[in-house]
Amino acid sequence: MTALTLSTAAAPGLRADAIVIGVAKGAASTSGALVVAPGAEAVDKAYDGKLAGVLETLGASGAEGEVTKLPAPAGFKAPLIVAVGLGAEPEDAKDGAYDGEALRKAAGVAARTLAGSKKAAFALPLGDAGDVGAVAEGVLLGAYAFDAYKGNGKNAQDKKNGKAPLAEAALLGAKPRDKAHKAAIERAIAVSEELNRARDLINTPPNDLTPESFAAIATAAAKEHGIKVQVLDEKALTKGGYGGILGVGSGSAAGPRLVKLTYTSSKAAKHLALVGKGITYDSGGISLKPAGHNETMKCDMSGAAAVFAAVVAAARLGLEVNVTGWLALAENMPSGSAVRPGDVLRMYSGKTVEVLNTDAEGRLVLADALWAASQEKPDAIVDVATLTGAMVLALGNRTFGVMANDDAFRSAIVEAAEEVGEPSWPMPLPEHLRKGMDSPTADIANMGERMGGGLVAGLFLREFVGEGVTWAHLDIAGPAFNEGGPFGYTPKGGTGSAVRTLVRLAELTAAGDLG
Repeated sequence: MTALTLSTAAAPGLRADAIVIGVAKGAASTSGALVVAPGAEAVDKAYDGKLAGVLETLGASGAEGEVTKLPAPAGFKAPLIVAVGLGAEPEDAKDGAYDGEALRKAAGVAARTLAGSKKAAFALPLGDAGDVGAVAEGVLLGAYAFDAYKGNGKNAQDKKNGKAPLAEAALLGAKPRDKAHKAAIERAIAVSEELNRARDLINTPPNDLTPESFAAIATAAAKEHGIKVQVLDEKALTKGGYGGILGVGSGSAAGPRLVKLTYTSSKAAKHLALVGKGITYDSGGISLKPAGHNETMKCDMSGAAAVFAAVVAAARLGLEVNVTGWLALAENMPSGSAVRPGDVLRMYSGKTVEVLNTDAEGRLVLADALWAASQEKPDAIVDVATLTGAMVLALGNRTFGVMANDDAFRSAIVEAAEEVGEPSWPMPLPEHLRKGMDSPTADIANMGERMGGGLVAGLFLREFVGEGVTWAHLDIAGPAFNEGGPFGYTPKGGTGSAVRTLVRLAELTAAGDLG
């Protein structure tokens, strides 16, 4: 991963491949003219204060994600200036008060643009330690590349995609001896490394990432970071009565697993449980997906990847909260042993479920894990899943839906997601939709009304949350896997959606700010 350094050096004398600066669309009072953001004063001075005009001549507007390159002025040791758009200039921009997400995106775009470079200096606005952390995250997430299957895999020069990620980034204006700045960098590194690990897992082909190998990766990471781990294989799942996980995994030669990761703090007063859907490949089972819908189904374990990353990040940060992660892992395949539409499964909770559609499998594995998590009576449970195409239709490809059995908790999650830059939207759990899952054969069916399918799935999951336990459901089906081009600090492929929201929830819980 890209190495980060904090530097108080002046931009002209810094040896680097490029100096990154921010530009923005000016306020209406200045007729929207391009402005150079704080942090780039030395660069602007070298252009006799006319840098904004030069950039406008080159077509720069300051729009978010826009990149304009120009030769560095005389006297600079770096040969290149990279101006990246921050969007609209805030009213208090003179104080460096740019939105953290704008800084994160700008840093991400610049880091990706500078792939192949050895070192870049980032002279972006740094109003406080929060901005330092935002720029650091943007660099580390934007520089991400998944090339494990390119070339012969021996070294970066052999990769067929050509350019290695940016090797080093110096954050100008960030103070190496400032405790808050150092803490912001350390947090950014821990969260970004774990989020990028989640991206790696999501991008790994399903022939290499099975429930068993996922469990092995989680076990190794848990041992490295002092996290207790328990893995239930087919024998243990059968003995325990985990009918949902076993049913979904019954059609595959790769057996299912339930992984429990337990991070504990001696100073913890609260316990947060996280549950992740981990379908390492989803064919739809007997209810086979139509042509054109299978190619990206390696990403159906994104929820489990997010939970795994969040638990490890909490441990690395030493958060004063107990965090338990449950990874419900299975491969959903059609075969002679696969669960069939019309079959009835007895879940871990004891409830029976009539399976009407084997492609509604995520809720079945989550149901067992939710009930297992509930038995420990945590202060709250949050499940994360690429659960329904209906949520994508409702909210698009960049926003995840949030449902909960407690309105205040749902609002807290939406606020936390907004704070870290992950778009989300509160969704209801309409009681009238529950009747559509009534079954003449079992306690409940795994399908209900087609319209509002994402909400129906949430209502199904609620049935398996223990009484009195605060719970929320994050449907990340849209933002978990980016099939389009990269944007901001988001790459093509696995995104690591919800990792930062979960880490922030753990931090808020540790601080006692979630009740």
